[in-house]
This record gives sequence, C-alpha cells and structure tokens, in this order.
Amino acid sequence: MPASASAVAEPAGATAPREDNRPKRQPRYHVVLWNDDDHTYQYVIAMLRQLFGHPTDRGFQLAKRVDRDGRVIVLTTTREHAELKRDQIHAFGADRLLARSAGSMSASIEPEPDAG
Repeated sequence: MPASASAVAEPAGATAPREDNRPKRQPRYHVVLWNDDDHTYQYVIAMLRQLFGHPTDRGFQLAKRVDRDGRVIVLTTTREHAELKRDQIHAFGADRLLARSAGSMSASIEPEPDAG
C-alpha cells in the first residue's frame, strides 16, 4: 500500500476548524461597598460621585441600598480597576459630618459569577 493511501482523506466540502482569534474577555469583578453606622448618606453620595462618577440620584439609591442590605455593588469591572476603586474607597477618609467617623468606609472585590 502506498504511503499516501494510508492517510485519511477529508470529506468533500469539509473545512478545518477555525481558530477563535477574538480577544478573550477578562474576568469581571464587583466592587462591594459595606455598610456601617459611621458615615452619612451625604458622605456616600459624595464619595460615589467623586470616585465613580455616579450622579447624585444614583448615589442616593446606592446609599439607601447599602443601608438597607448591608452591602451594595457600586461597580463591575476588570480586577485591576476593581482593586484601584476599592483602594480609593479605603483612602477616601472620614465623614466630617460625624464626630465618631474615624476613617473610610469598607469595600471589597469579588468575582462576578459566570454568566454562562
């Protein structure tokens, strides 16, 4: 038997599988703001406007949600950006409207659950 006869022939019209050359989407992370009793709504609204660009009405809705639920997702983004935003929350400082406020609010990041 000739060497070429031992090779498996491709069926007519068959094409090789195409490589997916699209860029892979980076995993996404939530920036989670945690509630406490040492920051006012005004502080939360101002912080969210300054750090995230949330308008006042969106900031108020997020402030109500963190107060009610104990936590709220304020942004979903790449890991590096989420880490930066978490660190900016931690560095924002105390609420000057409350004497007992000794520092910034708490925040964390967590992976976004797979959508698929």
